[in-house]
Amino acid sequence: MYAVIMAGGRGTRFWPRSREKKPKHLLDITSDRTIIQETVDRISPLVQPENILIVTGRKHARELVRQLPEVPVQNILIEPVRRNTAPCIGLAAIHVMKRCKDDVMIVLPSDHGIADPAQYRKVIAAAAKAAEKGNALVTVGLKPTSPHTGFGYMEGGASAGRIADQPLLRVKAFREKPDRKKAEAFVKSGNFFWNSGMFIWKASTILNEIERFLPDLYSGLMTIKASLGKSSEAKTLSATYKGLASISIDYGVMEKAKDVFMIPASFGWSDVGSWDTLWEISARDKNGNAATGGSQAIFENTENALVYSPKKLVALIGMKDVIVVETKDALLVCKKGQSQDVKKIVDLLEAGGENQLL
Repeated sequence: MYAVIMAGGRGTRFWPRSREKKPKHLLDITSDRTIIQETVDRISPLVQPENILIVTGRKHARELVRQLPEVPVQNILIEPVRRNTAPCIGLAAIHVMKRCKDDVMIVLPSDHGIADPAQYRKVIAAAAKAAEKGNALVTVGLKPTSPHTGFGYMEGGASAGRIADQPLLRVKAFREKPDRKKAEAFVKSGNFFWNSGMFIWKASTILNEIERFLPDLYSGLMTIKASLGKSSEAKTLSATYKGLASISIDYGVMEKAKDVFMIPASFGWSDVGSWDTLWEISARDKNGNAATGGSQAIFENTENALVYSPKKLVALIGMKDVIVVETKDALLVCKKGQSQDVKKIVDLLEAGGENQLL
């Protein structure tokens, strides 16, 4: 069994901490371990480090090697350019096929938070058993705790029984990120689940589905596969990968495939997607205030605030629903509930050529 960790994101909504050279998954945001270290720690009881593959960009490879000494250097697979999740997963799949002909792949984002790792592993292990039995595409459906409009949803279909004491459902449909009204209806129905972005299948199964629905991608992957282990590998990978279309595995395969199943789960999941999300999962005082990352903060007549400032004391007086983030070269102050818009600041800096702040 293999674990494939997708570590190619920019994490722009965590600016000014998250930067091009050190995105969110390489930062210690939720504990004294970085998010990707936590991800590897969580899956290691199920998958040995020599079977953990990490797909990333060249500029982050060296830092990943430093942070994850238990993972062999050759398991850091480098994408020449970003091409979304379908090419990323396909690249990992051909490496699995090269190593062992075929095996179950557990595909995981690098930047999630999990409150109950033991339950998480039970769910993942059950999903792996389901994927091993046939040609199923298995995912994890997270029971929604709110009508969130920032996540995709999956509609549960007919029961497919139980596996390793976990319920298994067919996926009836995938739904894009809804507006508030639709999200509320989804949650009220009790039959919709957040799309976790975790996928479990055999390497051969996903490659067969890519061949069916994304033939151009499949052709490119086979060209790369033929070069693996040869002197032409790096040149072939670079030339071929740049020509691949950028497409997500959800849109390219999952929404079209027939044998898609999910295990409904609750294990304290968070996408750790923004400063607002960090406030939600952080320890807070009786007034809802949180100081994270070893920050020093004084909250006077202040409610529901988040402070990240490990180098300077921050004092807030008469504030409500505010986020303050201080780094050596930038200060972010925003209203809680609007931290998703931090990405717009990054876009403005990029457009203005302020590369030293990216």
